[in-house]
Amino acid sequence: MAERTPLHEQTSAAGAVFVEEAGFLVPAHFGNAVAEYHAARTAAVLVDQSPRGKIEVRGADAARFLHNLTTNDILSLTPGAGCEAFLTTAKAKVIACLLIYRHASPVDPPGFSLDVAAGAADKVIQYLDRYLISEQVEFTNHTAAFAQMHLAGPRAAALLEQILGDANLPVGLLQHTEVRFDGKDKSWLRRHDALGLPGYDLVCPVEQAANIWQRLLQAGAQPAGYEACEMLRIEAGLPREGADIDETTFAPEVGRSIATICYTKGCYLGQESIVMARDRGQVNRTLVGVRLPDGPVPPGSRLFAEDKEVGRITSSVHSPRLGMGLGLAYVRRGHQEPGTKLQVERAGKRLPAEVTQVPI
Repeated sequence: MAERTPLHEQTSAAGAVFVEEAGFLVPAHFGNAVAEYHAARTAAVLVDQSPRGKIEVRGADAARFLHNLTTNDILSLTPGAGCEAFLTTAKAKVIACLLIYRHASPVDPPGFSLDVAAGAADKVIQYLDRYLISEQVEFTNHTAAFAQMHLAGPRAAALLEQILGDANLPVGLLQHTEVRFDGKDKSWLRRHDALGLPGYDLVCPVEQAANIWQRLLQAGAQPAGYEACEMLRIEAGLPREGADIDETTFAPEVGRSIATICYTKGCYLGQESIVMARDRGQVNRTLVGVRLPDGPVPPGSRLFAEDKEVGRITSSVHSPRLGMGLGLAYVRRGHQEPGTKLQVERAGKRLPAEVTQVPI
């Protein structure tokens, strides 16, 4: 039976229709996903993301340990800074997508928080633990102790300022700070454009979740669910672990190398394969956007150039901006340029498709 998040009562009272994600019930929509989509683009929406995994990594060797096992530069993170990274195998296949935050308190040794996909926290801890030999590093899974919300839209910052008063909001991407609501236990506010819009992740003790949720709604945020988020995410060209990324995915194929991979940091697990791909100047396939004039198609739908299979759809939605289907797909080299005409297979038929630039 699926678990309820700490915000289940609040989202249910707001009219949520639920769907299961990684063993949790989360809102699919609150009556009208397209209206929620437009609210995100014009004002601000609030999303329950409590199922996301929350891992704390501490110890004298924590920074070096994470640096040696992930694709980005952890040693250079300053207090209050964060980065996106992959945890990979030796052959650079993606084990997990990570948001890694160095704690804002300037202590030595520094501590880190890892934000991972829903249901992935135990897997990530087990994988990291495999490489722990004599290093002084401890992992703690805090997923059950904290709620997580995402506030997105052009008015997101104004709503937070209205509630928090003189608090300095984090400005740079993945910067974060500690905040307190009504003098209660500290929460963490992180600048994160998870939907391709100005956004903030708010992580708070479960005891405070209901109050913070209600205050943000009273300030003007509209609740939004999974369906609206998928529309925004795919229009922004942002891959999602479990949909567009799994353990068969080669990290450079994802198309986020600038954000996730540091080529000057020295040795780390998976480095050799990633550097070889860079030196060749290409990978066999890359994640791209695909217009689908006849509407969304199931994940795994095959893409063809004439009679040759050249790719597969990983996720798709109806795009309100385009007025048609829009998907993300891994497409082979030679067929990736925007404007390339393809066909997508659905129910035994070949329908028109076209490679497009994302974000749209």
